[in-house]
Amino acid sequence: MQSWDLNNVRAEPSQPQILASANDARMIVLDLPAGEELQEHEVHERARLLVVHGDVDVAIPSGESTSASSGHLFEFDPGERRTVTARSDARLLLILSPWPGDGHPGAMTLEQKGEARERAARHT
Repeated sequence: MQSWDLNNVRAEPSQPQILASANDARMIVLDLPAGEELQEHEVHERARLLVVHGDVDVAIPSGESTSASSGHLFEFDPGERRTVTARSDARLLLILSPWPGDGHPGAMTLEQKGEARERAARHT
């Protein structure tokens, strides 16, 4: 068994701290200082975002926004974009599953990675 006291895990502001990573999921703690944001982004996996402490605003491109504080849990589909802004110093727990998700570079073979690099080079 492994366990974590999410209020006392050591993490540096804006530096994700991976707690655990396995084939079924990855868990990451992130401290986001007041006023900072995770700019609009997406991941290949289903993402669950728990506000451990602090206050954040979470917005999606359609303009929908939710203010949240300690204990609030969000779930995002793979590829769903969002922006997270800290209204106060905040600690977040991000759970990605499965890990790595379809299309994630970590799930690609070396051949697939080479093909992706070639496609990207043609677009530059």
